[in-house]
Amino acid sequence: MGQPVERESGETAQPELPPGQRLQRGWPVTHYGPVPKFRPERWEFRVFGATADGGKQCWSHDEFTALPYASVVADLHCVTKFSMLGAEWGGVRARTILEAAPPAPAVTHVMVWAEYGFSSNLRLADFASERAIFATHKDGELLTAEHGFPVRLVVPHLYAWKGPKWVRGIEYMTADRRGFWEERGYHNVGDPWREQRYSYQEEPGDGPEL
Repeated sequence: MGQPVERESGETAQPELPPGQRLQRGWPVTHYGPVPKFRPERWEFRVFGATADGGKQCWSHDEFTALPYASVVADLHCVTKFSMLGAEWGGVRARTILEAAPPAPAVTHVMVWAEYGFSSNLRLADFASERAIFATHKDGELLTAEHGFPVRLVVPHLYAWKGPKWVRGIEYMTADRRGFWEERGYHNVGDPWREQRYSYQEEPGDGPEL
């Protein structure tokens, strides 16, 4: 269970549900802390850290929503063991941000920063996936505040905590550093197909020392 299966075309496809997950009808609200109030005049999306030019890039809310819009049909797998299948996520691809504000050659990881100082670390290769998207919409509708409006990151091949709600920016890093939940016992990588839920499951190379 949880292993890729071979299509007749030679392409591989994952089974519908990762191990230990159950199909969820609807979309439960799950988060830590209060729902932040959106103030468009104060909101900005920042890219900083080890950028290619040593500077930082900022977008206002109007500028961010004017970036090229894309959509991805993808599943959402929560570490609490529910999976929501086949949602359409609309927004700005992570690759669009990487192209607009490139990382330095030595960058290996990204820290995604959200409201209240919440953070989640990702390997650069995971962040650069063609299916990773800063979602503003789900199934054609704007996200609600409870589900991350104005922007949440969706990285379909990882557990959902790796894609924070209420994202405010990303930091390029030349070494790995644990984010909020990773410091509190969650797995540093978070691959649902390998059921990487907790830090005690980590193998050498999966993450920095706790």
